[in-house]
Amino acid sequence: MFATSFSGLNVGSGSARTSSNYMPANLEFDMVQISDAMPDIVSSAQWQEASERLLAKEKALTRARDALAAERRRLPMTKIEKAYIFEGAEGQVSLVDLFDGRPQLLLYHFMFAPAVHGWPTAGCPGCSMFTDNIGQFTTEHLKARGVTLALVSLAPFANVESYRKRMGWPHRWVSSANTSFNSDFGMTTPEGEHHGLSVFLRRGDDVYRTYFTAQRGCEAAGNVWGFLDVTPYGRQETWEDSPPGWPQTKPYEWWRRHDEYPA
Repeated sequence: MFATSFSGLNVGSGSARTSSNYMPANLEFDMVQISDAMPDIVSSAQWQEASERLLAKEKALTRARDALAAERRRLPMTKIEKAYIFEGAEGQVSLVDLFDGRPQLLLYHFMFAPAVHGWPTAGCPGCSMFTDNIGQFTTEHLKARGVTLALVSLAPFANVESYRKRMGWPHRWVSSANTSFNSDFGMTTPEGEHHGLSVFLRRGDDVYRTYFTAQRGCEAAGNVWGFLDVTPYGRQETWEDSPPGWPQTKPYEWWRRHDEYPA
């Protein structure tokens, strides 16, 4: 019903990463490759000129990224009709429960299942690296914008919880082992497991899927700004190009130190 086509999602070269083709090489090899290759050496003036040319391109890319985010905020959404029940630290939890009372949900589909590298004691190395990349207090800033972050995997909850504790991750992580959630969303297929990031919006007990990305599309979404940019309401700042009625405040005014947000 919600199966996702992965054609076109792999921004880089090569095939899409799945559990069947993502098998890291020997983890014992030297990670640091020493090379004699170096950038060209130029004068300070030449360096400044080259840097300014690149800066102009970087600013153009930022404006293009903002325009793409504005288009993303205008995507339609689709209602989730099934009542999925996951297994979590609190026992059985619904998809609505994962919002933790907030209107928006970021749900990372973490590859942790049979045939995934590390099974049954460890999850996918790539998904683990993505989760490592989430800042220690990122979720505190997301909450201030009505956004909750959670992870979901096909592995039984006992496996999930053991690995979460080993990695030291504070994020809520649930198991979809006893549901059709993974297959419905195209994460478990005959070709293997897939990963990705789904975004949801809630109105009462009604849940809607607003966005999905995978492969290199996830790379920019591991920080506060990247996460907010994929949500339906965005950063909710007045400079953004958003549809009428979208919640917005002046930029910077909502920013707080992570321990100073209202409870």
